[in-house]
Order: sequence, then C-alpha cells, then structure tokens
Amino acid sequence: MTAFSMHFCKKIKNLFFALGLLLFVDTAVAAGNSLHIRSANLITFENEVLLNADAEINFSPEMEKAILKGFTFNFLIEFQLISPRQYWFDDEVATTVQQVSLSYHALSRQYIVIRNEQQRTYASLDGAIEDLSVIQDMKVFDKSYVEKDAQYTAALMMRLDHKKLPKALQVEGMGSNDWKMSSQRFEWTPNIFK
Repeated sequence: MTAFSMHFCKKIKNLFFALGLLLFVDTAVAAGNSLHIRSANLITFENEVLLNADAEINFSPEMEKAILKGFTFNFLIEFQLISPRQYWFDDEVATTVQQVSLSYHALSRQYIVIRNEQQRTYASLDGAIEDLSVIQDMKVFDKSYVEKDAQYTAALMMRLDHKKLPKALQVEGMGSNDWKMSSQRFEWTPNIFK
C-alpha cells in the first residue's frame, strides 16, 4: 500500500510541475512582442487601388522601456500583388513598402506616430499602438497594372525594421526575442474589379 501511495504522490507532483511549467511558458509568451495581421482588403478609388488592414500588436516590457528612453522604432508594411503561374515562377505585379515610425517625446510626454510624413500624437502608448495597428487607404498600385479577368494573390507583412534600430539594440537583438517582431505572411485573393 505504501508503494502505491508513493507512486501516486510522484504522479501528482509531476502533474503540478508540468502545469506550473505550462503556466510559466504561457506567461512568458504573453509578456513578449507579437504582431499578427487580422484582416486585409483592397478597395479602388478612381484609378488607384488602396489597402486597408488591421493588425494586433503587443510590445514586451523591454520594448516599452526603450520607447520611454527615446528610441524610435520603425516598422515596415510590405505589400505584394502576385499573378500566379501554373508551370513557372509567380509574376510579381506590384510591390509597395511603407515605413511607419513610433517614438516618445519626453518634454511633451506624447507618443508620436509618423506615417507618410503625417505626424499624429497620443497621450498613451496604447493609443499610439492602436494607430500603428490600422492601415487605412495605403496606395499600393494603379488599377492599370491588372487585367479584369485575371486571378491575383495579395500578400501583406508587417515587421520591425532591425536595420534602423540603434546599434546597441541591434547587437542585443541578435540573441533576444525582445527586439524580434514580424507578422505572418497574410495572403488573400482580392476582387479588384467589383
């Protein structure tokens, strides 16, 4: 009977250890950076095709501290329109890259988002992240680039531009996940000629 209870206690102990480890890993992942594109679509306005998208962005505590210290973070929004080919490489119809920067101004105590040379200020980091998360009416290509009956694939990615990080953070970022931020490649089949 004693051997059975010892074996049972060991199993319970292992179960609690596994649950604790799982909770720790879940908390560690939640505390890190994340960037996920939730939705994207294309609309036409006169001769231009515009991109609208929505992302979910979370910063790690390390990244929040760096912003408060005055570091500027540059994000790249990369859009591609591809014409799939059956027996050869896909044809790249259009590629557009837009840069958006996020910084903190200590004297005014405001967060600044700069997109297309337009500057917006926010009293909180959450407000600035919300602005950063929304892509609205970004011109990606002219309607003349596409044929009416052709099938296309649109792809969107968003990432932190490591090349524009200060050198100290670039070196630190090589071994740390605190400075790695990149979305998945979000693909869809757009209906450009609605």
